[in-house]
Order: sequence, then C-alpha cells, then structure tokens
Amino acid sequence: MTTAAEIMHTGARWIPATETLDRAAQLMRRLDVGALPVSDSDERLCGMLTDRDIVVGCVAHGHDPSHMTAGDLSKGTPRWIESTADVGTVLEEMQTHRIRRLPVIENKRLVGIISEADLAQHLSDQQRARFMEGVYA
Repeated sequence: MTTAAEIMHTGARWIPATETLDRAAQLMRRLDVGALPVSDSDERLCGMLTDRDIVVGCVAHGHDPSHMTAGDLSKGTPRWIESTADVGTVLEEMQTHRIRRLPVIENKRLVGIISEADLAQHLSDQQRARFMEGVYA
C-alpha cells in the first residue's frame, strides 16, 4: 500500500496568516511553488494561499500586497491528509473537494504536500481519468 508520505513533496513550508502577500509571493518564488499552506499562531492549518489568490484577490482589486495578509485571503475549511493515508484516500479527498494540492500532516505538523501531478504518478489509468473528470469537470 502506497501512503501519502511516499508520494508527497517534502520540504513544504507554512506561511503565517499574519504574513503579507508580497512576502508570500517572494517565498513562493524562492521555493518555486504556486501554493502555500497558511498557519495560525499555533501552527495549525487554517487555509491555503495560491499565486492566483494573490493576483485575483489582491492585485486585480487594486489592493497593496504589502498591506494584505495571507489570512485575509484564506477562507473556508482547509483540507489535509495524514501521512499514513493510502493513495485511494488521497484520491478521494482531492476529488471530493476538487482540490489540486493537499497538505500532509504528521503529529499535527506539516511534513509535505501532494500535488495533482504527484498523485497522478501513482494512479491507474482509470483512476487518473476519474480524478481529472472529478476535479476539472
């Protein structure tokens, strides 16, 4: 059984909800990622922030990214998966909630993130087709 820990990208980093969006964008550039998990003051997942969120939710509205925070754009209930979850559970979570990136948690700490590309490498052709239809339909 392949687990979330075996397919995740390691080295994922939190960004505090209090961090400004310009700093978030700089961290995304440095890490070469398009999304960051957002943490509250207790280092608990409270949302996800994407590069698209910054552009559409801040810049396109004429707001200053040095004055808006990651917490300003984080909304909804964040989804995550335990590192011991099997690939089928990862697939179901991402498909059900139509998400493309899934933080991986172990002992209440962020240990990685699974992208749709990471997941796709571990699916059968039939599972991959069902996933793409569920997330992109």
